[in-house]
Parts: sequence; structure tokens; C-alpha cells
Amino acid sequence: MLGGLPLPSVENRGGMIELGNCGLFNGVRFECWQDATIRVGDGTYLNRGVEIVAARSVTIGRDCKIARDVIVMDTDQHELPGQGLIVAPVVIGDRVWIGARAIVLKGVTIGDDAIIAAGAVVTRDVPAGATVAGVPAKPLSQAPSPSGRGFTKG
Repeated sequence: MLGGLPLPSVENRGGMIELGNCGLFNGVRFECWQDATIRVGDGTYLNRGVEIVAARSVTIGRDCKIARDVIVMDTDQHELPGQGLIVAPVVIGDRVWIGARAIVLKGVTIGDDAIIAAGAVVTRDVPAGATVAGVPAKPLSQAPSPSGRGFTKG
């Protein structure tokens, strides 16, 4: 055990975990529920204490940098009164940087080249190229619009 954390661990309850050629530090934990999928692309780096939980689907693209103690979950892991268990896929694009102790919650899509500040709680989609921070995460900068004119609002 290096640095006081266990080696990366997997709790697979009957799902599928696909890891590209990526870097995993001690304490990384994957939890994959029955029939769920976790995918991590080539060149992605998961630092100490990162936790990925998939009840349905969590996809992390290529060349992402994910800092210490980040949590990515596609479910709250408990039922809500009158609503049951809510599960919604999480998609993180390519070359995304996620700062220490950020949390990415169910149903979120983060576009390519986005930056998530340390400690942010991401509850909504983040456009490609945007920088978000805070609780809940809000845009610090805007992504260029697809037309190349102006900016889109986050």
C-alpha cells in the first residue's frame, strides 16, 4: 500500500468495465452494477481516491485528467420518495480536466476540452470548452458557439 491508500479496486456486480491505456493511482475505485458499463479512454489519468459508480453508464473520454478524490456517479444510489431510484448516464468528453474533490452527478454530459474547477458539483451539462466552478457548478467562461460567432450560454 503506497501513500496510505489501497491499490485500485473494482466492485463489479455483473456489468462491463472497459479501460483503455490509462493511468490509475492508488485508491481509485470502480463500482459497476448489473448490466451497467464503465468506459475510460486511452491516455486518461485517474488520481488518488477517484471513485466511478455506474448503475447504467459512465463514459470518460480520451486524455482526460481527473484529480484526487473526484466522484462520478450516474445514480444517487438510493430511492427518492415517490420517484424510486433515478439513474441517468454520465458522459465526459475528451481532454476534460476535473479538479480535486469535484463531483459529477447523474445525467450530466461534459463536452470536450471543458474544465471543472476543484470542489465543483456538476449537476447540469457543461458545453465543450467551458470552465465551470462552484456549488452547483456555473460557467466561468463561455464556449464558442458552433457557428463561430458569439458564445453559447451554459
